[in-house]
Amino acid sequence: MKKTLGNLVGGLVGAAVLNIVHQAVAQFSEDAPRVDKVGEEALSKGLDKVGVQPPQGEKLFLTTLAADVISNAAYYSLIGMARRKNIIGLGLASGLVAGVGALALTKPMGLDDKPITRTKKTKYMTVAWYAIGGLAAGLVIKSLRK
Repeated sequence: MKKTLGNLVGGLVGAAVLNIVHQAVAQFSEDAPRVDKVGEEALSKGLDKVGVQPPQGEKLFLTTLAADVISNAAYYSLIGMARRKNIIGLGLASGLVAGVGALALTKPMGLDDKPITRTKKTKYMTVAWYAIGGLAAGLVIKSLRK
C-alpha cells in the first residue's frame, strides 16, 4: 500500500509540474504549446458524442484541467512499477513518450494539432514539458521509496 501511495503522489506531482510549466510559459511565449486547447476540444467533442452539453468558458478550462491532471497523474504513477534504480530514467522516458504521443496522436484522433505543432519550438516545448513532468514524477517516487 505504501508503494502505491508513493506512486500516486509522484504521479500527481509530475502532472502538477507539467500543468504549471504549460500555463506559466504560455503567459510569456507565443510559441508555447497550448495543450489545454487540445484538451478542451477533446472534452467538448467527447461530451457532444454522448449527448452531454459541454461546459463553456472558464468552466470548460477548469474541467479540462482537472481531467488532464487526473489522467497524467495516473499515467505518471505507472513509473513506480520500475525498480528503484530505474525510476528516474523511466520517468524521463515516459515523459518523452507522452510528449511525442501528444504530437503524433492529436490529428489522428480528429483534433486540431495546431496548438501544439505551430512551430518547431512549440513541438520541442510540448515534448520537453511532458519529459519534465515525467522526470519530476520519477524523482518524487524514488525519494518516497527510501
